[in-house]
Amino acid sequence: MTYIIAPSVLAADLNHLGDQVQQAADAGADWIHVDVMDGRFVPNITFGPNVVKALRKITNLPIDVHLMIVEPEKHLRAFADAGATHITVHYETCPHIHRTLQSIREMGVSPAIVINPGTAVNVLHELTQDFDTVLIMTVNPGFGGQVFIKTMLNKIQLTKALLTETKSEAKIQVDGGIDHLTIQACYEAGATNFIAGSAIFKHPDGIAAGIKALQKALHK
Repeated sequence: MTYIIAPSVLAADLNHLGDQVQQAADAGADWIHVDVMDGRFVPNITFGPNVVKALRKITNLPIDVHLMIVEPEKHLRAFADAGATHITVHYETCPHIHRTLQSIREMGVSPAIVINPGTAVNVLHELTQDFDTVLIMTVNPGFGGQVFIKTMLNKIQLTKALLTETKSEAKIQVDGGIDHLTIQACYEAGATNFIAGSAIFKHPDGIAAGIKALQKALHK
């Protein structure tokens, strides 16, 4: 079984960010996920390139940057230079999405695309050779700790079918309400890349226990 667990630092204790990221890495995290929000595309405001730059100094893990911002094309270079390994942009914010994905790849960063719960899978049809990862939001973006939207399981299946039809090697990532109760169903639907915030950083028994619970659920 091949999968990726990417703890989202949105749920971390920012007073101890470096230590918590190291705990996640020691516990078997595969990537570190950074949610960038601008207060315009989504209500919340979070991190910028300086946080990515700081994380790059403390971990060798791939850094997965999710841009929940308007006009992301204006900020790609800053995040690439800060050390992002993957940059994910929203279909909903990019009128010239093909160009944006190409720009990310030209910067030496892995391009990814994300669609909101209300966006149809078929918008990806002409783009499946242009991204390495497709992120299916399983909550509406903007806040951590939300409840998983069960109808997104069908959307994951539709995305998997589209990637197969178009002979794309892109991987399916999911974000939102991912915990030990939802991760297995997402895997069975076709996802192999799992972003989790609260389930890891707010686990009552600690970060390592949170990651282990996700791994155990996947191996049932």
